[in-house]
Amino acid sequence: MRRAFAAAAALLLLLTTAACTGGGADGADGVIRLRFLSLAWQQESVAANKELVREWNAANPGVRVQYVQGSWSSVHDQLLTSFEGGEAPDIIHNASDDLADFAYGGYLADLRTLLPDRLTADIPAASWQTTTFGDGVYGVPFLQEPKVLIANRDAVEKSGIRLPTPERPWSWEEFRAVTRELTRTMGEGRHAVAWPLKEPVATTLNLGLSAGGRLFHRDTDGKVRIRFGPGDALVPGVIRDQVNEDGTAARTILGSGGSDALPGFFGGKYAMVPLGFSYRQQIAQQAPEGFRWTVLPMPVGPEGPVQGVSPQTLSISQDTRHKRAAAAFVDFLLKPANTVRLARGDWMLPTGRTALADPALTVPDDGWSVGTALARGLRSAPAQSVRGYPEWKDKVATPAYQEYYNGAIGERELKRRLERDGNLVLARYQRD
Repeated sequence: MRRAFAAAAALLLLLTTAACTGGGADGADGVIRLRFLSLAWQQESVAANKELVREWNAANPGVRVQYVQGSWSSVHDQLLTSFEGGEAPDIIHNASDDLADFAYGGYLADLRTLLPDRLTADIPAASWQTTTFGDGVYGVPFLQEPKVLIANRDAVEKSGIRLPTPERPWSWEEFRAVTRELTRTMGEGRHAVAWPLKEPVATTLNLGLSAGGRLFHRDTDGKVRIRFGPGDALVPGVIRDQVNEDGTAARTILGSGGSDALPGFFGGKYAMVPLGFSYRQQIAQQAPEGFRWTVLPMPVGPEGPVQGVSPQTLSISQDTRHKRAAAAFVDFLLKPANTVRLARGDWMLPTGRTALADPALTVPDDGWSVGTALARGLRSAPAQSVRGYPEWKDKVATPAYQEYYNGAIGERELKRRLERDGNLVLARYQRD
């Protein structure tokens, strides 16, 4: 429910609007009309996006932008349908891990000559890597979120365990020991941690970077192949052991989404829940009166406090007749002050250095300062530029990891499925 926002209605609206206006259409009055597909879903975020569209339209009467609401749960299929039908929106909000097939398929405009130096210089190279495919750049990475531990402050303080900081995080080995002690002090029927892993792949791969996990390797022939090594095994091994050996992680939450874990968290069943940074908004709004919570950094492996991320992105359709007008709107949305508004609306972090340093995002309240401290360790997610990743994730990796975390298969079978079945999928997308 968190990501679903009336998918069928959004697709109908998208296609109806496209049929009425055409991509980057010129009206009889000479006004350029652009459609902006937004995937904002939180109330504050939707309001911030719509307000910025109104401000643009008030200041730019010759280029009118129409806000079109989309849905994270169905955006890939929405875009595929609209691209193939020649009815794509002009400006497209998406995530970087969904861009590869569209970029390689020729549906997105290469932004290298369209964006101003101010914008390109302010976003770090590591972020641009998430939207670079081949020789082109096909999206502007603008919002990102690390995974963090949302913790019951009273429970963790009562246990006497050392609380981690961005400067001195737990190792994965220490985290496993901490959850044993915390479960012991919490009492019967309670667990130190709940892992909501309904969609386990991104979490597993992104956290695995700290252990040296890469999984996807580009060989000398230029093709990407999956090889599961020790660095890929460390993080999922800890999670599996917490569930199946230590009893420190709640088995019933494994197949759930992040929002599903919150009632038990508020009720004291779990002391910590690994969640995306943006979940802080739900917690701030839904926590019962008197409930004290805090934000802690995730554990780290030998590579240190690094995580993979797939930033939210803004792209421009290759078919639009007004690419420079669309790029000007993107530049407006991502001026530092406006990016701060978008970040606060989504409770996420900007990629741009100027916006990230804004005092509104560096305060300790609600864990903002923890997030901004973690931003320097965010890297491109391992599968970022891999063609066929969505199919591999849905058909191979998700069921394999789910069975592994539940204890139905072991590491050897997990490795076999990811490599054998996964490489068969990737090969179909990399034929000469």
